[in-house]
Amino acid sequence: MLNRQDLAGFQAAAKAAAISAAPAPQSGLSVAQPAVPENDSSITVERTQIRRPDGMLDAYAAFPKAIRGNTPGIVLVMHEWGVDDLIRQTVRRFAKAGYTCIAPNLYARMNAPSGDGAADVEKFKPYITQLQRKQYGGDLRASGLQLLAKAPNCKLGIAGFGLGGHLALIQALDNSDVFDSVAPFYGPIKDIDPTEIHIPVCSSYGEKDASIPAEEVRAWRSALRVPNDVRVYPSSGHAFFDATRNMFVASAADDAWKRVCGFFKEHLGLET
Repeated sequence: MLNRQDLAGFQAAAKAAAISAAPAPQSGLSVAQPAVPENDSSITVERTQIRRPDGMLDAYAAFPKAIRGNTPGIVLVMHEWGVDDLIRQTVRRFAKAGYTCIAPNLYARMNAPSGDGAADVEKFKPYITQLQRKQYGGDLRASGLQLLAKAPNCKLGIAGFGLGGHLALIQALDNSDVFDSVAPFYGPIKDIDPTEIHIPVCSSYGEKDASIPAEEVRAWRSALRVPNDVRVYPSSGHAFFDATRNMFVASAADDAWKRVCGFFKEHLGLET
């Protein structure tokens, strides 16, 4: 179950996401990183399910058309808004880049509303508070194992945005036997002991993010004992990668995407 400190971190991220959170019209993600449609000829998109002890968990997945036994996989952890357009788009972008990718709906048991076009993050707080560490950890682990079933010899990464970035970092502690590297985007680091992380980390934060002070990020980075690439973007605040809302900063989003793709290529062994 979430403790008070966990909840405080989530609420701070949600508060930052709520600032200027009205959906912003976007024709694509950016010039450098265009959108990937569901009918892109190089990928296969699936709305699938993951078997769990208490039933089936729905998920959104995408895969390269040609999968090898060692094609690396990425579990993408949803943000406060659930598996919305940003998450689905990012799943497809990872597939286009050569990875198998899956995003489980961690709200599936709760009958939460869709996050598509949502502007009020307050509506999602009741669902955030229901997240239980053991349960979502099992959901994310099962998601990774489902990717391993497609490519038994692959390495796995885990990534996420905001709330999902925090949950991804927790998996670096709880499920490091499954995941080989972690890439959180502006995931709260409160109560994440950097000395307890034993897999490579690629983190991206905004200098203007009031919920995650940049000086704390830099101190956290200096304490890491694993290979890492932790960057704070001066021009950005929270949720700078989210092209569906108006916190989006194209320059930071493009650079973060390139860094994360390079990081996963190095640590997961993507063959090109």
